[in-house]
Amino acid sequence: MNRLMISALPLALPPSATFAEETSMIDITRHGSTPAASGPESYFTGTVSIDAPFQATPPARVGGATVTFQPGARTAWHTHPLGQTLIVTAGQGWVQEWGKPAQVMNKGDIIWIRPGVKHWHGASATSAMSHLAIAESLDGKAVDWLEKVTDEQYQQ
Repeated sequence: MNRLMISALPLALPPSATFAEETSMIDITRHGSTPAASGPESYFTGTVSIDAPFQATPPARVGGATVTFQPGARTAWHTHPLGQTLIVTAGQGWVQEWGKPAQVMNKGDIIWIRPGVKHWHGASATSAMSHLAIAESLDGKAVDWLEKVTDEQYQQ
């Protein structure tokens, strides 16, 4: 059994450190400090809101946002060079891999989409859906947008 030795943890800053030096390595983006943006029509169908986008500083390469889709709204087909994680935070939606049936996503579900997989995701026809979308960039690019999902593809 591993035990954390509290007495081994520093309880104060070293004499040579200042508070500013100690906190400068953490970035906090306060809730509401970045206005939500509408999902661009070239990449989304329907009403989509992108809130609290984030991008880590190099050498880290992770970024993402909270995305809310109104009923019937969805992404275009797209891929991610290093994959994507979706964490559904509200509602019900769909995720579909090219050539396979769409799958239901519900609040609390975590979806891992492997690198290079052509897919789309969005709300169901009758329920809004929000998810946290997280992806890493490769050579500065986190997503490759493709053609829009047609109404016929969405309704299957």
